[in-house]
Amino acid sequence: MDDIAIYLHYAPVASVIFAITIASSLLAFYSDDLYTRMILNPYNVYKGSEIYTLLTSGFIHKDWMHLAFNMMSFSCFAFRLEMILGHWQFGLLYIASLVLSDLPTVYKNRKNFWYRSLGASGAISAVVFGYIMFDPLAKLQIMFIPIGIPAILFGVLYLIYCVYASRRSADNINHDAHFYGAICGIVFTIILIPQSVHIFFGKLAQAFGA
Repeated sequence: MDDIAIYLHYAPVASVIFAITIASSLLAFYSDDLYTRMILNPYNVYKGSEIYTLLTSGFIHKDWMHLAFNMMSFSCFAFRLEMILGHWQFGLLYIASLVLSDLPTVYKNRKNFWYRSLGASGAISAVVFGYIMFDPLAKLQIMFIPIGIPAILFGVLYLIYCVYASRRSADNINHDAHFYGAICGIVFTIILIPQSVHIFFGKLAQAFGA
C-alpha cells in the first residue's frame, strides 16, 4: 500500500492510466461487445464515425502477452517521465501521442473495412523515447536479460522489433504506431522542455568522453 501511495503522489497521471489500461483490457478480454466498441476501425474513423476509438483502442489489448509487454514497458519509463515532465505535461504527451500515432494507420487502411487495430503501442513508444531524451544511458533490467541495457539501446531494439512484427503481423496489434509514437514522444518532449535536447546530447557526449 505504501508503494501505491508513493506512485499516486509522485506520478498520479501515470498511475491512473496504468490502472485504467489494465482494467479495461481485462474487461475487454471477457466481453466481445466491449472489445468491438473500443477497437479502432480506420474505415469508419475516416468516414467520420467512431472517432472516439482513436482513444479507446489504446486502452485495450489483444491478449495477456500483449498487455504484459506494454505494461512492462510503461512501468519502466512512465512514472519517472511524469516526475520529470510534470503531471499535465505527461498526460498531454501520452494522450496526444496515443491519438496522433494512429492517424497514419487510419489513412493507410481507410479503404479496408475489415482492418482493426488496438493497443497502447503509440503512446508507450512516446513515453519510452520521451524518457530517453533525459537519460539515454539509464540501465534497464529487462526480464530474461541478465544484465542492464542502456535505455537508448532498448528503444532502438523496441522499434526494430515493432517494424519486424508489423511486416509479419496477422493480428490486430497496431505495430506501425510504435514508430509514429516515438516521433511524437521526442517532439512533445522537446516542445515541453526544450533543454531536453542539450541534456540528451550532453549525456551521450559525457559517456563517450567527447
